Amino acid sequence: MHQPLEETRARIAHAASIAGRQAGDVTLVAVSKTHPAEAIEPLLAAGQRVFGENRVQEAQAKWPGLRERYPDIALHLVGQLQSNKAEDAVMLFDCIHSVDRPSLVSALAKAMDKTGRRVPCFVQVNIGAEEQKGGCAIAELPALLDQARAADLPVVGLMCVPPAGIEAAPFFALLDKLARDHGLPGRSMGMSDDFETAIMLGATHVRIGSALFGARG
Repeated sequence: MHQPLEETRARIAHAASIAGRQAGDVTLVAVSKTHPAEAIEPLLAAGQRVFGENRVQEAQAKWPGLRERYPDIALHLVGQLQSNKAEDAVMLFDCIHSVDRPSLVSALAKAMDKTGRRVPCFVQVNIGAEEQKGGCAIAELPALLDQARAADLPVVGLMCVPPAGIEAAPFFALLDKLARDHGLPGRSMGMSDDFETAIMLGATHVRIGSALFGARG
């Protein structure tokens, strides 16, 4: 038993229940960025199989050995992706949460055509219009989705990181509306501090790090 994992799963189930949803509607992405394989092993032993990493190179160094022992792992890229790393990302990851610009759509489409892997993608929306954050502007979302569909990129939903320090609920509600307007089933939203709110507002994937691993050093 892994107590933080059990507690997090119980909180997910409770939030889903309040929202009239099933716990199974929400995928827990355990964000293992910056944590070594030794810290990940206890979660694997407790049955967690979906993990999130921020950087291609870190994941390349860490996961091949773990995957040999746990071949059913699903690895999600939750950080920004450089276009020149698109092929590496397509080879390594089972889902990409950070598609946010036309050049990356093109690079990923080319990489998927070359490797024969169609990796599900979320388009990241800069939901709070923050200059320093990744994500496409809300006004540019329709064009980016059109481009992704034309390139046969398997877009399954939208992702956001709300502004820090203010109530996240309006931003989650907006992402939910945008996903609904564009006919997308997935909403990657909610982290350790706000995932219950995100679940009540439609999250299908929550990206949780510190609640599972403790604060990063």
